[in-house]
Amino acid sequence: MTLRNGLFVLTVAGCLAVSGCSATYRGHGYAPKPDELSGIVAGQDTKGSVREKIGRPGTQGLVSNDAWYYVGSTEKEYLFYAPEVVDRTVVVVLFDEQGTVQDVRQFGMENGQVIDLVTRTTPTYGKELNVVQQLLGNMFNFSSGSLLQ
Repeated sequence: MTLRNGLFVLTVAGCLAVSGCSATYRGHGYAPKPDELSGIVAGQDTKGSVREKIGRPGTQGLVSNDAWYYVGSTEKEYLFYAPEVVDRTVVVVLFDEQGTVQDVRQFGMENGQVIDLVTRTTPTYGKELNVVQQLLGNMFNFSSGSLLQ
């Protein structure tokens, strides 16, 4: 292999290595854009017209069907690190009892709060003992009833 071919192979390998280190962005869900939302008029549009203009909601109100929620988010994933949410938009369309639009609200990440739903820890109270304290702590700790059993 000549020097020129060797430099070419190294250049291609370097480009592939660098391109593998770039972040990957992934979109999840759907939130209508502000220009799409401007076509929805409170007091005039109904559930049917909202469905035609911006589509079906991702989820609806839990107790009653008086709110439609559209949630869209973008995650950045880099190599082996955990994905990071870089953008999230929540659009809420509120309806009255007759199914007419009452209000349209839009929220971004600046309005949100991170909630850790799965912490995988159980809070305990009192002092924490190391292994030696746990082993020696019960060595001479017995009650009078425990000898008779």
